[in-house]
Amino acid sequence: MNVFSSKLSSENRKSAIQNPKWVGIFAIVLTLVFGDAAATAQQPTKVPRIGFLDPSTASGMAVLLDAFRQELRKLGWIEGKNINIEYRFAEQKRERLPELAAELVRLKVDLIVTSGGSTPLAAKKATSTIPIVMTNSVDPVGQGLVASLARPGGNVTGNSGLSPELMTKMLELLKDAVPKLTRVGHLRSGGGGVTELQMKELRPAAVALKLKLEEIETQLDPKSLERAFHIAKQKQVGAIMTGDGARLFAERKRIVDLASKHRLPAIYFSKEYVDEGGLMSYGVDFDDLFRRAAVYVDKI
Repeated sequence: MNVFSSKLSSENRKSAIQNPKWVGIFAIVLTLVFGDAAATAQQPTKVPRIGFLDPSTASGMAVLLDAFRQELRKLGWIEGKNINIEYRFAEQKRERLPELAAELVRLKVDLIVTSGGSTPLAAKKATSTIPIVMTNSVDPVGQGLVASLARPGGNVTGNSGLSPELMTKMLELLKDAVPKLTRVGHLRSGGGGVTELQMKELRPAAVALKLKLEEIETQLDPKSLERAFHIAKQKQVGAIMTGDGARLFAERKRIVDLASKHRLPAIYFSKEYVDEGGLMSYGVDFDDLFRRAAVYVDKI
């Protein structure tokens, strides 16, 4: 516009503007000036990238990840558009978690989301600066993830499902549901701090309820799970309960099918087992924990 002002007198400006030729030139200049300004204002910004760390499988966690992404969308974050997610699954090999956590750190993600079990600890050992959001932790203070629930400190935040405290109630409900129950099989996927925290609650509860607790440890491949249920039958258990954890959760369909095949009533720690045909469940709403994790991601 300043170029035209220097070349046209105020008297001629009106006639120039009325001339179609000049109108076209004005349009070109306006496009160049304001178009350039708009392009400058709309320079692409960095798309946040978050990591997701899980000890199980993509297919096994799909239902919970759907809940997580749906909540992100409600909050304005659309995967592939204004946020990217790097998924890392250990494929039921817990020993791979440190390597996968380190890989996410090398990628310089802006934030790491972890599922339950030992994943938050693996992420915390890999970085003290990248924010970590736990979808679920059994005992974040006991695991050394946070200083306290009131004042977590550090780079870890998120949810705690408090599953050890729920194990006693699960056992009580199972006894009420199965007449003359005397022996219960507890299906677990290996040792570790989380499992031991659960068993610390469960063992004395079984004694108090006058139930014999048979601890059945198993790998999570089809043959090992089949063998675990054969062991349960050999030990003459009258019912089954499962431990908490993403690794067992990912195999819930196979576990439910095996319980039905061996005619063993069972109680599970999440409603998704019931969705697969399981008898009953008692525990936290894992869908809700993953949705709440999305809220933490949004805030960070």
